[in-house]
Amino acid sequence: MPSASSASTSGSASTSGSASTSGSADPYRYKWLILAVMLTAEIIDLIDATVVNVAGPSLEASLGASATGLQWVIGGYALTLGAGLILGGRLGDRFGRRTMFLIGLISFTLTSLLCAVAPTIGTLIAFRLIQGFSAAILLPQGLGLLRAAFPPREIGKAFAIFGPVFGLAGIAGPIIGGALIQADLFGSGWRAVFLINLPIGLAAIVVAWIVLPRTAGDRTISIDLVGATIMVLASGLLVLPLVQGESAGWPAWTWLSIAASLVGFYLFTRRQKARLDAGRTPLVTPGIFRKPAYLVGLGGIGLFFCGTVGAQLVFTLFLQLGEGFSAGEAGVSGLPLAIGSLIGGAVSGAFLADKLGRAVLQIGALFQLAGAAWLFIALGDISRFSIWQLTPGLVLTGIGGGLVVAALFNIILGAVDDDEVGSASGVLTAVQSIFSAVGVAVLGSVFFAGLNVGDPGQGFRNALLVQGGLILVFLLLTPRFPTRARAEEPVPAELPVQA
Repeated sequence: MPSASSASTSGSASTSGSASTSGSADPYRYKWLILAVMLTAEIIDLIDATVVNVAGPSLEASLGASATGLQWVIGGYALTLGAGLILGGRLGDRFGRRTMFLIGLISFTLTSLLCAVAPTIGTLIAFRLIQGFSAAILLPQGLGLLRAAFPPREIGKAFAIFGPVFGLAGIAGPIIGGALIQADLFGSGWRAVFLINLPIGLAAIVVAWIVLPRTAGDRTISIDLVGATIMVLASGLLVLPLVQGESAGWPAWTWLSIAASLVGFYLFTRRQKARLDAGRTPLVTPGIFRKPAYLVGLGGIGLFFCGTVGAQLVFTLFLQLGEGFSAGEAGVSGLPLAIGSLIGGAVSGAFLADKLGRAVLQIGALFQLAGAAWLFIALGDISRFSIWQLTPGLVLTGIGGGLVVAALFNIILGAVDDDEVGSASGVLTAVQSIFSAVGVAVLGSVFFAGLNVGDPGQGFRNALLVQGGLILVFLLLTPRFPTRARAEEPVPAELPVQA
């Protein structure tokens, strides 16, 4: 599942990569090893985005992490990943995909080690932010490298492998994290969830160094560092008050920060137009922001991932902090949600999205609303709590999420022109990640407000009300989406729900 953002810069890489190996007897001889390396990189990203969710109580006990600290450890990774994805793609254009992939992978592995040895919650947050940016450098290179490694007639086979692998990785992340924390190998506790990346990352670095095609960059491409900085600052100004606001009592600076973030995103779009008018390379094609259906789709993706990712985090926190589940038990308890997501995604991807178009998004949203309603009612009496009270609601929610996720990106991409698909998909992926961080901040704060007054069940219910409201607005926006997805899938969509 190469990042959708990689499409924004994949054209030159795919041709130069093939040419660079043309002198060999078989330019595609390492293709399956290259696919394995790409899968490994994407899997460790997905697992790192989900594995920390079950580490909350362990971090609280070990480092004295507060509620806001936990939100930054979890959401900070998604924030810098989303804010840096578009820049990461352009860096691959200029300096070559192999070079940037290796830099990103080495940095990701190193920051995993730094996270594992972090002595305080502040240093752990800082390393998580750097780790997210490392992933933003790493992930966008995948699509171009795969296109350089596989002949055109086989590239579809490579992409077809990604869906099942990442479905399993999404299930495995919290389970692996819970098992590692509960095992407490050599007294490592939560640190083991980062240490596991070291042998995997080192092996991937060695293989990638040997087999990746030496794709040439295009040094005529200029990098818009000002635009990239505006994107990072705007994203940070949005998430910062949402994490800190509840504990600070929502002073004036929190609202000013949110307003400044909106101004920043607007300035980013103006900056891209000015770059294009001046004959310089923009980070994204500014024409996509003049497509009303695409802009509504951006809002829809933000609402969907904000609600879905935030609610999944709250579910895990409720089990551990509210009901005393161990990390391992909390990880396994998410299986009904993950299995429901696989079912919904398989049905939607196999035939339903093609048959129904945007109606599949509406059906998925209704399933999610039904699941949230079940959970809300079931949490009304938790005096004798059992995970089986929540299982039907989790399955419904998972099916709904899978139905939406499998079709959402390609339907929204139906609003843009062929030459805009790369930039449009990159921005969609960035919005997905940034608003996943927003969801962690908003719904996490709502839950902790209930937990702090001794009522975790009500905190969870309040978070479900927020999620339900976000899904309802998403549902109301769907009639403004394109009716159908693009005739052909332009990129393998990066659509794991990071929770």
